[in-house]
Amino acid sequence: MKSLISCVVFVLLHIASFSQDNITIRKTNEQVILDGILDEPVWKKHKVEAEFWEYFPVDSVKAKFQTEVYFTYDDKNIYLAAKAYSKGKDYITPSLRRDFRAGGSDNLSFVLDTFHDNNNAFMFGVNPYGVVREALIYNGGTDNSYLNVFWDNKWQAQSVINEDSWTTEVIIPLSTIRFKDGSDLWNFKVYRFDSQANEQSSIKRMPQNQLIMSLGYSLPIKFEEPLHKFGKNISLIPYVSAGQSHDFESKSSTKRFSGLGFDAKVGVTSGLNLDLTVNPDFSTVEADRQVVNLTRFDITFPEQRQFFIENSDLFTGFGSYNTNPFLPASNGVVSSGNQIVSPFFSRKIGIALDTSTGVNVQNKILYGARLSGKIDDNWRIGVLNAQTGSDSLKGIVGSNYTVAALTRRLFQRSNIAAILVNKQVFNHDPESKVSKYNRVVGLEYNYQSNDNKWQGKSFYHQAITTVDTAKGKFAHGVSLNYTGKNIIAKWSHDLVGEGFETEAGFVPRNNFFHINPTVGYVFSPKSRVLNRLSLGLALDGYFQPKLGTTDLQTGPFVVFAFKNTIRILTSVNYNETYLFKAFDVLRKGEKALFYGVNTKYNYWNWTTVYVSDLRKKFNYTLQPLIGQYYDGSIVSVSGTLNYRVQPYGLITMNVAYNHIDIKKGKNDVMVIGPKLDLTFSKKLFWTSYVQYNSQFKNLNVNSRLQWRFAPVSDFFIVYSDNYDTVFGNVKNRAIQAKITYWLNV
Repeated sequence: MKSLISCVVFVLLHIASFSQDNITIRKTNEQVILDGILDEPVWKKHKVEAEFWEYFPVDSVKAKFQTEVYFTYDDKNIYLAAKAYSKGKDYITPSLRRDFRAGGSDNLSFVLDTFHDNNNAFMFGVNPYGVVREALIYNGGTDNSYLNVFWDNKWQAQSVINEDSWTTEVIIPLSTIRFKDGSDLWNFKVYRFDSQANEQSSIKRMPQNQLIMSLGYSLPIKFEEPLHKFGKNISLIPYVSAGQSHDFESKSSTKRFSGLGFDAKVGVTSGLNLDLTVNPDFSTVEADRQVVNLTRFDITFPEQRQFFIENSDLFTGFGSYNTNPFLPASNGVVSSGNQIVSPFFSRKIGIALDTSTGVNVQNKILYGARLSGKIDDNWRIGVLNAQTGSDSLKGIVGSNYTVAALTRRLFQRSNIAAILVNKQVFNHDPESKVSKYNRVVGLEYNYQSNDNKWQGKSFYHQAITTVDTAKGKFAHGVSLNYTGKNIIAKWSHDLVGEGFETEAGFVPRNNFFHINPTVGYVFSPKSRVLNRLSLGLALDGYFQPKLGTTDLQTGPFVVFAFKNTIRILTSVNYNETYLFKAFDVLRKGEKALFYGVNTKYNYWNWTTVYVSDLRKKFNYTLQPLIGQYYDGSIVSVSGTLNYRVQPYGLITMNVAYNHIDIKKGKNDVMVIGPKLDLTFSKKLFWTSYVQYNSQFKNLNVNSRLQWRFAPVSDFFIVYSDNYDTVFGNVKNRAIQAKITYWLNV
């Protein structure tokens, strides 16, 4: 009898806990007027009964300033609303521009895990001024590099500031997001940044050792009626562009040019999307922030072109990165680290080698097609094909890129994934130096534990090239991260063969064994000033057969996380560098004194990453480095200084200065980049910047005016100049106008 009673009690408790964790979302047939004011009767019926928990500065109490959340839907849209209570009206917004960063400002983020898998989700953010942002979250949101902020789509939001709170209303068309047709169970989370109370909070309690966007801490929501695909889901985004440019170095006459092309989005199913592009024009994509590269290897920049963004993790999530789990957030984002192995890097499409100069230049994309998304609860698929054009004057041969990826969900949050990458040259000339084809096949296992403490992967990639005699056409890697309450540990290793060539991927070096272990202990002191203190040891090493250690950096580090949001990481590092090829240590370019082959250097240095309180009008991130460098010394400082002219924009200065003093000489290598980002309204933006790069002896001037005259529809005018800083001559000059319009068919 006691056993029976115990079983009944257990079942009742289980049912009670299930009912508390699952929230029923009821359907509506009432109209929502999007004005940010919660005065419609519909909101009184659709409140989400859940309290917010504080995430920062502590993670064990209810939020001091609560947030009320409302959620309903109909056949066409998801409707969200919130009332965020606050201590005053002194809210912070970086500007009125779309796609703000969460750190250092007031905002709410709504996260929709539409396949209920705790791995992929859509994030929609809004602030008290009605400025919006959207992003894609993948790999469970367990690292800030798993947040793709360059995704852009059609939805609406409005906000209103009140005496003791701010309110917002959000309308998300079902055509904007992907979900399983007939599904009635999603995961949902909301998190908030409150700058006045210096509080970060979440609708579900979660520990500080996990990122606030982690999908492992979501609420299951059950829809009153299943969701279905409604009507056609086709969007056509045509563009027209015109402009003129002049190349002063080649003394070529001014070229007048115009462009006509389009992008299209077709909802094949409620979970699968087909992206199409014909004659795409990326002239209005913001230029990459220039950096000083003191290494012997290439570096990467993030993909910003819209055609490649949605479900990009299906294609570019393969391989491995070098990350430091303790690196403090800069402007809300932790650096994703250096890329070690990537079988496919989408930015290779549209870049080609100008054989006449030996310099990589932009190469026209003729067309592209991408089918990506979920097939069902367990399978995701991605297929991409793109064709680039030829340019006989530059010796560029058009190439066809095909990528196919397939993932199968295992257990609750893990998966096994396969990829095929093929770069092919049709009508190949056997006399040319261009390969007829380059292919990579790969298999990966990605692991995430249900409790979010363990994350890892194992992969094997095989290259198929035209060089039959090449040895070691493989890449292999294993990584495993543990994130506990006090202990954080990471192990990763990579083994890349001598013949592993990926013309459509990114592998900055070959023929090495790489390890990157990190271990640290986290203290949470009872202090009014210090929030967390971390102590640890990190090592990053490369080893090559017959040569031994070619690159090594290791040493202890300390991380201070203060309650006023300041973050400091400081470390002392022992370094080893083996120059197996001649290298321009001074980074002086063509006339540089190159250090010789087969020489090893041992040296020490000290570095710090300092992230100031981003809530202040003047805030900054600085990274000084002082110490030995090869057979000499280096003094370096890099960072970003920001001044907020609220709400109209930011004045920014990007700086990277390196004073190198070695036996063969001295040199100052620097990048200086002032930037003015003005937002006259939520529809009219003007960005102008100057970038001086001593390494390339170049001064770049760029100015861009953007008018968003309709949702996701823009008119651009872009002006750019490049100057030779040695003689002061103009290298090239261009002006471009472009108009795009998002049309739902």
